[in-house]
Amino acid sequence: MSKARLKVKLTRRHFTVGGALAGAAAMIACRGAKGNNWEFLSDAHARALGALCDQIIPADDFPSASQAGVVNYIDRQLARHYQRHQSAYREGLDAIDEMSRRRFGVAYADAGADQRLQIVIAIEKEKRDFFELVREHTMEGYYGSPRHGGNRDAVSWRMLGLDEPPLRGRAQYDLQKGSDG
Repeated sequence: MSKARLKVKLTRRHFTVGGALAGAAAMIACRGAKGNNWEFLSDAHARALGALCDQIIPADDFPSASQAGVVNYIDRQLARHYQRHQSAYREGLDAIDEMSRRRFGVAYADAGADQRLQIVIAIEKEKRDFFELVREHTMEGYYGSPRHGGNRDAVSWRMLGLDEPPLRGRAQYDLQKGSDG
């Protein structure tokens, strides 16, 4: 018996598609191994950060910081542009949880509203640099462009009565009026 050889012509398109599929499979596998939907944060850190951000921008007639996607924004930035702040966030969020456990016997995210406020006041004094970093990033995520992961549904812009700004290079002219405007 002779072995038949199967000739396959591998085109550049096949190679590119195969590479893209392999990359996607690796990304899914890595995310699954981490066990959460965050790019940088652990689930515990995300919960603590959400509770802290909600102390900075609480819900009223409009959503709180975490409801507006600020934790998503910060997580995304920590995995990319703000990598230099990763250890500050890890240490700061661990400190908040530890302080809450010592004082109240529960993780910060599980503490009551008054207890959370007490922790925030203490953190603002004891870890001022960390608190200011989170405050700044919370404001960026709440009032910035939704395309960066925060300000879900442009909620803060609606709160301020602002129209969503057009994307650069698009919507420069009202095409319905014609060229004489």
